[in-house]
Amino acid sequence: MFSQQPQDLVVVAGQPVTLPCSIPGYHGVVLWIKDGLALGVGRDLSGYPRYTVIGDHSTGEHHLRIQRVELMDDAVFECQAIQAAMRSRPARLTVLVPPEDPVISGGPVVSLRAGDPLNLTCHADNAKPAASIIWIRNGEVLNGAMYSKTLLRDGRRESTVSTLYLSASNIETGQQIICRASNKAVPNGKETSVNIDIQHLPLVNLSVEPQPILEGNLVKFHCSAKANPPVTLYRWAKGGNVIKEVSGDTYEVIVDHSFFTEPVSCEVTNPLGSTNISRNVDVYFGPRMSAEPQSLQVDLGSDAVFNCAWTGNPSLTIVWMKRGSGVVLSNENILTLKAVRQEDAGKYVCRAVVPRVGAGEKEVSLTVNGPPTISSTQTHQALHGEKGEIKCFIRSTPPPDRIAWSWKETVLESGTSGRYTVETVSTEEGVISTLTMSNIVPADFQTIYNCTAWNSFGSDTEIIRLKEQGGKGNVLMSTESLPVAVIIGVAVGALVAFIVLIGTIGAFCCTRSQRNLKGVVSAKNDIRVEIVHKDHNAARENEEHTAMKQLMVSVSLCPMSVY
Repeated sequence: MFSQQPQDLVVVAGQPVTLPCSIPGYHGVVLWIKDGLALGVGRDLSGYPRYTVIGDHSTGEHHLRIQRVELMDDAVFECQAIQAAMRSRPARLTVLVPPEDPVISGGPVVSLRAGDPLNLTCHADNAKPAASIIWIRNGEVLNGAMYSKTLLRDGRRESTVSTLYLSASNIETGQQIICRASNKAVPNGKETSVNIDIQHLPLVNLSVEPQPILEGNLVKFHCSAKANPPVTLYRWAKGGNVIKEVSGDTYEVIVDHSFFTEPVSCEVTNPLGSTNISRNVDVYFGPRMSAEPQSLQVDLGSDAVFNCAWTGNPSLTIVWMKRGSGVVLSNENILTLKAVRQEDAGKYVCRAVVPRVGAGEKEVSLTVNGPPTISSTQTHQALHGEKGEIKCFIRSTPPPDRIAWSWKETVLESGTSGRYTVETVSTEEGVISTLTMSNIVPADFQTIYNCTAWNSFGSDTEIIRLKEQGGKGNVLMSTESLPVAVIIGVAVGALVAFIVLIGTIGAFCCTRSQRNLKGVVSAKNDIRVEIVHKDHNAARENEEHTAMKQLMVSVSLCPMSVY
């Protein structure tokens, strides 16, 4: 059994170390294992010149001696008795590596310009573990340094970088600042130092006259400097761009709005360096757009939010209005319209005013998605035997999915059916659907035509009639062909019949519809046409039109009136 086994050890690189292994009474082969690999057989470690097995072999001593420990010796070691099938406990040999001598960038003398802060960087490389760095001035440790470390490619050593920042008010010329690096390998640390040399750069003042000034007028910049040694160069720039045509201490220019946000700088140079100073000009200028509003398309009932931003000097005022209205909607950059309706659609203006300087405006559009709206002349004229046409104009956002004309038992969306042709044309304002009839016959003047449009938000319907053009006795298919009293009587009779008996009203509807309004509106191919009256004519005609609509709705309750 083992009387001595290797133990975990920590050693500084370059020092010797001995790992003990004693097995009294054992005379077989002993192997030393490093990170799982045998170093040699018995005491033959010829492959490792710095490694030696020492001790009295007869008493079972097989100690491993390492001369001048290196980083590669950082490993786990075991002592194994082969014939006895014994192995010692694994022992970790930790090798410490002191950092190289620290180096301060720019040393041993660091020169800086008066008024500039001091940034010192010290690095201590190739240490294990990573070195700690402190800064010392006049025997006192300076706090606030930034510290970082980098693992090297061997995966064991690390390099350390420390950056010390001192404000201009916290440094003096002639001071000595020390960088001390230490780790477990060198507890007392290694150090280096720099001396601070503060040089005098040009002291510069930049004046601008006159101020404030209206855009488009002349301004003079004067760059006065005191320097030791004397000034060797003046360089001017605006917004970071060098003004090559100016080289002296004065710069004259006609200013525009950009001088308000892009400073003019004067850089003065002497043999020790440069000093740069800049000034903005208090330029008065009219509104300039910095965030352009965008036209919107929103659904009915949703909120619409416009954003409009202007810059100007002095302070400007923003006004939001709807085009054609004198009502101020907002004085902020953002205009919010809550739960928009279709009548909110239109043009909106964002106007900005800089008092006594100027004004500007930007127009945007609001489009409201909703059901279609149809407008049309309720009566169109045509000549018997000639070609006639009736039109309906559809405003719809989004565009209509379907447009259908219906009369009697016919529904036509596009193309030609017999004497009838439907054509649809899109314009900037909306869609025009035209129903054309060839060879007009008297029955065409007795027919009610329905134009219906659908989109994803709903539908709208308009009733249109055809009137014979010129001459006496021409028949207008309106309530003139059905006296008002008759229509009202029919409607009242239908209502009473419905209250008494559903069956009676059904029979009554079928009879009346077949005799008086045979096939007025069809609903083929699952198209349901809603008849909606719109007020376009005089009061008397509106009443008759409404009565006709009520009658047609009553008739539509009975399928037999359609089929």
